[in-house]
Amino acid sequence: MVPAFAKSVDFAIDKPARQPCPNLGGDFRCGIHAKLRTSGFRGCTVYDCFGAGQHLTQGTFGGADWHERPELLAAFPVMRELHELLWYLTAALDLTLPAAQRAALETAREQTVALTEGDDLAALDVAPHWAAVNDLLLRASATVRRNAPGRRLERRGADLVGKDLRRTDLRAANLRGAYLIGADLRGADLAAADLIGADLRDADLRGARLGTTLFLTQPQVTAARGDRGTALPAGLRRPDHWTS
Repeated sequence: MVPAFAKSVDFAIDKPARQPCPNLGGDFRCGIHAKLRTSGFRGCTVYDCFGAGQHLTQGTFGGADWHERPELLAAFPVMRELHELLWYLTAALDLTLPAAQRAALETAREQTVALTEGDDLAALDVAPHWAAVNDLLLRASATVRRNAPGRRLERRGADLVGKDLRRTDLRAANLRGAYLIGADLRGADLAAADLIGADLRDADLRGARLGTTLFLTQPQVTAARGDRGTALPAGLRRPDHWTS
């Protein structure tokens, strides 16, 4: 309902923001959910609201839907940003870090939770809080990668589209925001590599070692290709479209 999307390899049609998808049924369910990828809507299989939708509808708006409370639509993008931050903060707190860094991350998480309970989410400017949290995540990443084996390549925001990276030492690499669309990462070791914001659409992760990769999300995994030999961090599931 809320997000916009453009006709592309990920979406079969154009859809403006806040306009119901034509596949949305009267029961608020997707009419083609079981065949989204084969129907040209693989972007829908990748999308994740990180629990923001449930928080808004069941918590903030007490079970009301967007017909009854249209202001829910304006609040959703803000809630989603906050929930994504909560996901990263929770992941950071699972890392082995000095006490001072853990305390700062715990405080940031409490502040983020408090923001999700605000009275006027639509008017909230998340950018300053996002910047502050991002600084903490950068520090956490640097601490972990500094103490991990590997070349620690600095490829933040790098254009690696379609690159053959099978023989590249990516352990403890900084790949934040890197464009890895269609990259060949078969068998690659990405232990302790930072992948926040990296674009992994159609990246080949068959046999890749991602078990200790930093800040890898389910949407990134679902957007990529992999197999049973792909090692994933705890809590992330192997997508149905991956090969056996």
